[in-house]
Amino acid sequence: MAVREQLDLGLIFAVLCLCDWTSAQISYTISEEADKGTVVGNIAKDLNLSEKRLHSSGLQITSGYETRYFDVDLDSGVLLVNERVDREKLCPNNARCSLDFEAVLNNPRSLHRIEILIKDINDNAPVFMDKMTTIDIIESSNIGERHPLPSAHDADEGSNSVQIYKLSPNDYFTLDSQSIGDESVSAELVLQKALDREKQSVVDLTLTAVDGGKPPKSGTLQIRVKVLDANDNSPTFSKSLYKVQVVENTNLGSHLLTLEASDVDEGVNGQVLFSFTDRGRLNIDEKFALNENTGEITVKAIIDYEESKAFEIRVQARDKGSPPRSAHSKVLVEVLDVNDNAPEITVSSLMSPVKEDAELGTVVAMVTITDRDGGKNGQTNCKMIGYAPFRIKSNYKNYYSLVVDGRLDRENVSQYNVSIMAIDEGSPSLTSTNVIQIQVSDVNDNPPCFTGDVIDVYVKENRLPGTVMKSLTTTDSDIEENAKVNFHLMKALAKDNQVQSMVNINSDTGDIVSLQSFDFEKLKTFQFKVQATDSGVPPLSSNVTVNVFILDENDNSPTILAPYSELGSVNSENIPYSAEAGYFVAKIRAVDADSGYNALLSYHLSEPKGNNLFRIGTSSGEIRTKRRMSDNDLKTHPLVVLVSDNGEPSLSATVSIDVVVVESSADIQTQFRHVTMKEENFSDLNLYLLIAIVAVSSIFLLSLVTLIAVRCHRTDSDFSRYSPPMITTHPDGSWSYSKSTQQYDVCFSSDTLKSDVVVFPAPFPPVDAELISINGGDTFTRTQTLPNKEKVRWK
Repeated sequence: MAVREQLDLGLIFAVLCLCDWTSAQISYTISEEADKGTVVGNIAKDLNLSEKRLHSSGLQITSGYETRYFDVDLDSGVLLVNERVDREKLCPNNARCSLDFEAVLNNPRSLHRIEILIKDINDNAPVFMDKMTTIDIIESSNIGERHPLPSAHDADEGSNSVQIYKLSPNDYFTLDSQSIGDESVSAELVLQKALDREKQSVVDLTLTAVDGGKPPKSGTLQIRVKVLDANDNSPTFSKSLYKVQVVENTNLGSHLLTLEASDVDEGVNGQVLFSFTDRGRLNIDEKFALNENTGEITVKAIIDYEESKAFEIRVQARDKGSPPRSAHSKVLVEVLDVNDNAPEITVSSLMSPVKEDAELGTVVAMVTITDRDGGKNGQTNCKMIGYAPFRIKSNYKNYYSLVVDGRLDRENVSQYNVSIMAIDEGSPSLTSTNVIQIQVSDVNDNPPCFTGDVIDVYVKENRLPGTVMKSLTTTDSDIEENAKVNFHLMKALAKDNQVQSMVNINSDTGDIVSLQSFDFEKLKTFQFKVQATDSGVPPLSSNVTVNVFILDENDNSPTILAPYSELGSVNSENIPYSAEAGYFVAKIRAVDADSGYNALLSYHLSEPKGNNLFRIGTSSGEIRTKRRMSDNDLKTHPLVVLVSDNGEPSLSATVSIDVVVVESSADIQTQFRHVTMKEENFSDLNLYLLIAIVAVSSIFLLSLVTLIAVRCHRTDSDFSRYSPPMITTHPDGSWSYSKSTQQYDVCFSSDTLKSDVVVFPAPFPPVDAELISINGGDTFTRTQTLPNKEKVRWK
């Protein structure tokens, strides 16, 4: 079961700060090789987290390791072993081994450092590099002579490493074990009885290395001692212990030191050869090379301080005697660190995207800086490069957080590439850079925008219902749902002018569709408001005023005004035979319900062709004589006047006038009165005709009467425009025109009898006309109140 390690200040786990972060550290201790699911400690309890806070905080464990060794149970807050922990793999050649983690809490976000000490267990047995070794000992060796034995290597540390060596029972040798500090134990074979090669030339021994574990583990080495003939002097090293320093990353082949050993023997027995005696320890033979003749040790491979901070090299000096004699020494190599490792940046708990309305101080990511170098070379600082609305906040030692430090606006910048630089304190310093990509998510902070506050729409009259009058568009700097717009008519104006019955708007596309056909003569313009609302939360909207202008089409033909009727009726005018050139005959007046060019009228004589007696003013409609009368001219001149508007295509109306030439002006007055009396007695004539038709029975008379009736019917049709009303002449020169409940009084002088009289046929003017007056000879004014309460004055 895991054991919780006490902190130096005792069992004090209080909340140090109620801010975003706390620098408190929690330490636990656990044995390596613990089973998956083993309880390490209760984080929730140590952090004083209630059960409710535990579930809402989103507690998670982060680290810079590839393997997730530990995990937390969110229901109980217990820290559990998630993967097998091998101390020897994580911390080779280190007496102390620990794993650093961060416990991250949300709402508010805080970080708690967790240090888990890995306690070594005795899971590795001592191992010798070779299963068997041979030692040559001259028979003349003195009692007490020592021979170093190969050391066993145990991956465990402390008490679980090699503690003692044992030698199998024999008659010649004993074992002497020595501890070198706290790091290793060495064994030497000590001769306790003189050897006699002739009695026994080979002695087989077993060396057992035993660690201090419970239960202990052991490894064995077979030793074969060969007894040689006498070479009675052994080489001697100048030092029993050599110490040297080497800078890591030293060039290959660099000189480390030269061993010195001497032998007082002469000849071959005094020639010394040097060699490593414990090559397998820390890969000595891979890192260093030894010249067996000169004793020079050189660098053979790259020396890395981060792999090993020191080397212990065991060397041997052996003569060439027979049998050879040897001496042993040690070389301690201290590796000096250089700043050859740039800081490493690890980013965890990255919160991307970040809402553009994130508050200042919101944690975006956590940054951990590590440097494999030691001392000042491994001390680092962290900063942000360039400008961005973020900053680096220091939490604990090499742990930092990236927080929001300015206003975010997705519409201006939707993505930030935040460059973080880590700098160590070595000389020269090394740096590393990591770019964190942070996306900014959209919030609904921009309303839809129309192209302007007022939009003018022009629609031709008589367009079919369902016609798209205008497609409204908006721009919204937001995206997705925040930019999805719905259109609708605002009810305030729609209630006032009943726009809802005239137009509709497609809520999705913004198409304004007409619900009816518009008539320019009845409605020229109307106005309404449209509101565009996005789909954000909360939704934002904007309004636009739409002015609709109805464009006139040439859909109304000119209308001939009284006293003349259109073609099909008989209209007559009398002129004296003595009329001079330019004599005023008649004035044709017409109106067009259209407007603009569509209501611009022109007058033309279309019949008879080749007539050179009369002319008509194109714009005034006045018919005048072109010359004096002659005896060859006809007494009756039928004229057809064509009134055309200026529309495309042009519409027209015609009126027929018979101009009768009389002898004097008196005949003109008599004729005029005769016509008036005829109009008044028209009803009696009609009655006489009916009685005559009934009385006549013969086919001949019936045919004749039928012919007369047809002619009279045409006359009645022409007079129906004038017969219902009555024209009354007054002594003062004025006359009245009346029909039903409508009455119009016209005043004119005797010299404007023909040129200034205007009689309006029904239904002109409309019933809602307030006043009609005649001004001079050719101008009339009418004031009309329209259904929308607007007043229009006609001239």
